[in-house]
Amino acid sequence: MDQHYFDDKQALLADIFSRYPDSPQGKRSALMPLLREVQDAEGFVHESRMVEVAALIGTTPTEIRSVMSFYSTYHTLPTGKYHLQVCSTLMCALAGSDELWDHLVETLDVQPGEVTADGLFSVQKVECLGSCGTAPMLQLNDDGYYEQISRSRCDALIAAMRAGQPPVPDHHPVPVVVGTDGHQVLASGEMAGASTDSLYPLTLNAHEGGQP
Repeated sequence: MDQHYFDDKQALLADIFSRYPDSPQGKRSALMPLLREVQDAEGFVHESRMVEVAALIGTTPTEIRSVMSFYSTYHTLPTGKYHLQVCSTLMCALAGSDELWDHLVETLDVQPGEVTADGLFSVQKVECLGSCGTAPMLQLNDDGYYEQISRSRCDALIAAMRAGQPPVPDHHPVPVVVGTDGHQVLASGEMAGASTDSLYPLTLNAHEGGQP
């Protein structure tokens, strides 16, 4: 990796930096989109890319690595074509995610940080993916969720991926937009939760007949 990734992407760099204040602190705020740009293009963030990004934003490669270590979405090692992420937090564990994980790594004969010999699969345990009611579940790359995974369904998913035909995910990761009224709107346009209009001020006190 002799050539710097961003050497021929000056317009992209200008666009990313334009989103933040023109100051040393503002430059450092561009860390996340710069890492995401590299990983989307190359599948992981190599040590040399950390050095490059650190120079661009005025920090050190050590700080870049420390930030990446906090987020399971960033990878410091190559991943397979199908990177399978199993939610391992409490609700999923109670619903069988540990058993799903064991079956997955045994079936694929792969451990975290490894890629199967055919280059197709890598695996990772991650923290809560926000699909507690449909556990056990797993995420494919950044594409979406497969939910309520039994052993037989896990086997069917793997077989389909080996054939180059992964099924459409049950759900896509849902970006939740919050409107000016505080109401959450799903990617589908469906309203979720309540808005600030449904709240009432906590103005009652002992003198007005309420609780202190």
